[in-house]
Amino acid sequence: MELSMSYLVLLCFAILAALYVLHYWKNIACRRSCKSEVNLTGKTVIVTGANSGIGKVTAQDLARRGARVILACRNLRKAQDAAEEIKARTGNSEVVVGHLDLASLQSVREFAKEIIEGEDRLDILINNAGIAVVSGEPLTEDGFPALFGVNHFGHFLLTNLLLDLLRKSAPSRVVTVSSNYHRSVWSPLDLTPAVNDGGIPGGNGDGGALYPRLNAYNHSKLANILFSRELARRLALTGVVSVSLHPGVIFTPIWRNVWSRIWILTPLYYILGPLMWLVLIDEEAGAQTILHCTLDESIVNLSGQYFSNCVVSEPSTMAQDDELATRLWAVSCQATGLAEE
Repeated sequence: MELSMSYLVLLCFAILAALYVLHYWKNIACRRSCKSEVNLTGKTVIVTGANSGIGKVTAQDLARRGARVILACRNLRKAQDAAEEIKARTGNSEVVVGHLDLASLQSVREFAKEIIEGEDRLDILINNAGIAVVSGEPLTEDGFPALFGVNHFGHFLLTNLLLDLLRKSAPSRVVTVSSNYHRSVWSPLDLTPAVNDGGIPGGNGDGGALYPRLNAYNHSKLANILFSRELARRLALTGVVSVSLHPGVIFTPIWRNVWSRIWILTPLYYILGPLMWLVLIDEEAGAQTILHCTLDESIVNLSGQYFSNCVVSEPSTMAQDDELATRLWAVSCQATGLAEE
């Protein structure tokens, strides 16, 4: 019995040692970091979802470089706390907060209007905010599946409303945070809207979603890449660069929300959480590819590309489908009420 216990203890130590080696390899040995030393004094940056996680880390780095940083967030209290913390850590007083709820097209329009009326320039737009699970209403205020509505439609409308300011400030950049999870989409996006009894695209008559088949996280992350790619094509020769990226698999509180969706897994989160820290990368490492795409001079010649770990990475075949990207753009214009040029 004592011998068996000794073996069990040794096995546990061996597992922990292996996990630590994996943690070191993923977070230190194999992780690239943004090497740019560019100063952003006089530049204006918007970071959506910047009150926590990699968005907050990104905003702090850009503030340290002298940029005017606008934290575009749904929760104003958390955003104000984050802004005060960033100011204290960087000494940059030009860190401000704007209310942006990507689950509401009206909120997106109001935020964009404030930016257009209040800002002389916009050099960098970082579409970072997003949700991975639906913890509240399954639909957005406008009737979209929450994951797709927040992660794609909201950012699509925001970017387009701010395009004139981005063009005016060129050279400028639009950086969209996607995920390698887009590779798990095996069949083309079904962009067919629901049709009500009158044959009009929209609700299905019983409160259902406008685009009921665009209801998964991986759908929205594929859309992020297709949107960024099509945006780059449309903005060629304007001086506005558009890229998308995978930040890495990061250890953040969002995993608690993911696991809590299946009640029986909730206790496992608290048991395995420390082990997840060993396997997943931290928020500082997760922000590096965003910063690389935002700051590195080489990006000017790489519009439309997808990045992972601070280098160009080939996305899935579907994410390179230009016809699908064009159709998604048209559907997104219709869904958000944006007149297509």
